[in-house]
Formats: sequence, C-alpha cells, structure tokens
Amino acid sequence: QVQLVESGGGLVQPGGSLRLSCAASGSIFSINAMYWYRQAPGKQRDLVARISSGGSTLYADSVKGRFTISRDDAKKTVYLQMNSLKAEDTAVYYCNTVDMGNNYWGQGTQVTVSS
Repeated sequence: QVQLVESGGGLVQPGGSLRLSCAASGSIFSINAMYWYRQAPGKQRDLVARISSGGSTLYADSVKGRFTISRDDAKKTVYLQMNSLKAEDTAVYYCNTVDMGNNYWGQGTQVTVSS
C-alpha cells in the first residue's frame, strides 16, 4: 500500500512562485516514476510533469521553462517548483505514482493564482 500526501499549495499573485511537495509512504520503491497532475474546475485532470527513477523529466508544454520537477528518494519526496505563475495555473494539484500495477493518488493541494 502506498500513501501520497501533497503540501505547499496556497494563494499567490501572478508572477509569483510556489513549491509543492509530495511525501510518499508505504511499500514504495525508488524505481517508481512520479507524476504531478492538475485539475481546474470543470476541466479534466491533466499531466503537468513527470520524473523517472533515473531523473529524466517531462513537462506539459504549458509549464515548460516555468516548472521544475525533482525528487529526493532518501526522503521519498517529489517536488514541483512553480515559477512565473499565471492565473491559468490555478487548479488542484495531485501527486501520482503507479506501484505494483496499482495507481495511487494524493488528496490534492489547491493552488490559486490571483491578484
């Protein structure tokens, strides 16, 4: 069983920064790829960023150059550094991984970008 707990969301002005964290616990291994998704009101949940076990990263076009995903396997934590935030980044952000064929999600953390 894997548990994922996100933190770090909040209200920020356009152009500001936030760093999200996702702490994993349970029988999770450092071989897992980790993902950040987001879901805005009335919209589908979309992939924001992915980091492989080896540290390779992938980003949605909408966040390239502004967001950075990273991981600390010793702490079983994945991060999402978000810079130059825009109103359209407003969403609930979710951490995700697949372990032993099971899909795990955190409870989400709200990010609101507004002046």
